[in-house]
Amino acid sequence: MNIPSLHNIFLQSSGVSTDTRKIFKNCIFFALRGENFNGNLFAQEALDKGALKVIVDEEEFHKSTGETVLVQNVLLTLQQLAKFHREYLALPIIALTGSNGKTTSKELINAVLSQKFKTVATQGNLNNHIGVPLTLLQMKKDTEIGIVEMGANHLREIKILSEIAEPDYGYITNFGKAHLEGFGSIEGVIQGKTELYQHLKKNGKKAFVNANDSQQIKNSKDLDKITFGSPESDYHIKLLNSAQQLSIGFKNTEIQSNLVGEYNFANLAAAVAIGAYFKVSIDKIKLGIESYIPTNNRSQLIKRGSNAILMDAYNANPTSMLAALKNFKQAEGETKIMILGDMFELGKDAETEHQNIVDFLAENNFGDTYLVGSNFYKTNSTNPNIQKFKTFEMLKSAIENNKPKQTTILIKGSRGMALERVLDLL
Repeated sequence: MNIPSLHNIFLQSSGVSTDTRKIFKNCIFFALRGENFNGNLFAQEALDKGALKVIVDEEEFHKSTGETVLVQNVLLTLQQLAKFHREYLALPIIALTGSNGKTTSKELINAVLSQKFKTVATQGNLNNHIGVPLTLLQMKKDTEIGIVEMGANHLREIKILSEIAEPDYGYITNFGKAHLEGFGSIEGVIQGKTELYQHLKKNGKKAFVNANDSQQIKNSKDLDKITFGSPESDYHIKLLNSAQQLSIGFKNTEIQSNLVGEYNFANLAAAVAIGAYFKVSIDKIKLGIESYIPTNNRSQLIKRGSNAILMDAYNANPTSMLAALKNFKQAEGETKIMILGDMFELGKDAETEHQNIVDFLAENNFGDTYLVGSNFYKTNSTNPNIQKFKTFEMLKSAIENNKPKQTTILIKGSRGMALERVLDLL
């Protein structure tokens, strides 16, 4: 079956599913395969649960009844269908990538644009070779703007995702020391993320660029771009206050966000600039920003008894960890504790980068630090304010034996460390 014919079936369906636990009536089930799973095995289950069609790529699961469609590669078919659907809709799409702040930026941009337009944005962080097609297939004829988050941990991944989504606008949040294991180096990160700029340039599209980020300015020099942030840029946005939640200024209007951490200023500024570019009124931009409340352990300010907790444990890499610590150093609070977990996917740089964080903490005494995880455990420090724990259980015991009170606490680590568990101990 060719893609246009499959697209006709898709338009008559109720949507797409790749998980038999989430089958809904009249959906199309794509039987994806991976290293540890084979969706073909669940073809009949999907049909029994009400799927309209099942896309398979193993002949033994193909039925002559017409309930299944046999293709060479299910994943490739999903991507081709998404690309065809995107061209069929012909709506403006904003793509964003970067080392830190992708999901927060995407949520803020959506919060602003949805004040004026019917938008569809990436759900959660479904931003990979499967998530991007699923996001595009969520869009309908009445969708006015699509917002697509793109993640990558290897070269050429952003190139491939850009070719599927064909964005009209792009935004790179920043280049940082993330996924060094896959990219090889910070230079690899820059090269990988810049694939979005290259795609925009090749197709005569526009980029939104943070004028305060010299690396972004350098890498986008040949692009048709809209700049924001600095007084000389297209949209001048000011940071007014970062002591607690950030407040920013635009067009003589103060906008009070629910985000903490000065590193979130660029995320807020991007959302304001993109809203202004799409002619969202300043009142609606303000409403969109001020109504956005962070979830998912991303820059959340949480009260637990007498303690104030900055929960930023969704993810971590050397760049975001250092930014969080520098911000926490300036934050209000007489008594401070930092609970930091290992940073993953650093490959050969893991030992150096964890030691760099410990060295920063040793040189900047602004509170007690609990380090948890095998990487931090291997670091060297003689600072009495730094305690190391190989496992979460060891950390748990230390906190339970000495519960903090009237303390400002930063919790940050990679997703796999699951440091949100600390909340139950406080």
